[in-house]
Amino acid sequence: MLIGALIHASWNIVAKKAGGDGRFAFYTAAIQAAFWSPFCLWFGWQVVPSWGWLHWALLAASAALHSLYFQALLAGYRKSDLTIVYPMARGSGPMLSSVVAVVVFGEQISAIGAAGIVGVGLGVFFIAGGPALVRRLIAPASDQATPEERMRLHAGLFWGLLTGAFIASYTVLDAYTVKVLAISPILFDYWCNVLRLPLTVGLVWGRWADSWAQCKTQWKHVAIVGIVSPISYVCVLYAMKLAPVSHVAPAREVSMLFAALIGGHLLGESDRGARIVGAAFMALGVMALALG
Repeated sequence: MLIGALIHASWNIVAKKAGGDGRFAFYTAAIQAAFWSPFCLWFGWQVVPSWGWLHWALLAASAALHSLYFQALLAGYRKSDLTIVYPMARGSGPMLSSVVAVVVFGEQISAIGAAGIVGVGLGVFFIAGGPALVRRLIAPASDQATPEERMRLHAGLFWGLLTGAFIASYTVLDAYTVKVLAISPILFDYWCNVLRLPLTVGLVWGRWADSWAQCKTQWKHVAIVGIVSPISYVCVLYAMKLAPVSHVAPAREVSMLFAALIGGHLLGESDRGARIVGAAFMALGVMALALG
């Protein structure tokens, strides 16, 4: 999980620096499919033909949710700071996932586990800015933030929470697929990405010259995200096969420690003190989840 968290934070920082629009989702999906095809086709040569209509229906549904998630995330990165959008998205999604997992999978959460979820939630709050974020949102513009800064804050909250809703949806769906249908996480992630290609090709269709020019300026970012991002989610899918979703989903938020601390330094974003407090809450929360 720690390796997956570090990888996840790293590619999000790369995506933020790219500043790409929805077409970035198509570029990365194409690179991912091309790069991983030899291995995944060899790995699934005898397995994939045995899948039935339910397997493919769930894969298609997950592909649609992942596409919406990635485009909402990119929109948030264009309109606000990574250290607002990323914590909101990565925090709200797993919190919702944990609640749904209790209902859908009948998972039990102990008092220590519940305290761990609360700790992770507090970590999300502080990493996103903590009390300073609240003051900047509710105080008059002249006191705490300019109108432009407030607009970026509101945009970050909106797109972050919308992204979190998509994360919660695909997390529960994907957990069901790998747990109940026992699809290999490697094959699941690969074919889910392949099915995303026709869903995103419309973003570049008829704009080939402009899209190609954009891709040439972002190709390094596209390559990193397309090649590296599957590794982080495959790690998560394997964890969900072995452990309760209500534990795995919040524990994924260790990635926010890396994104907030590294991203805040690289991108020059503020409120580092609050993020250190958030990191402490999150570390305690993850330890409580492990014990619970």
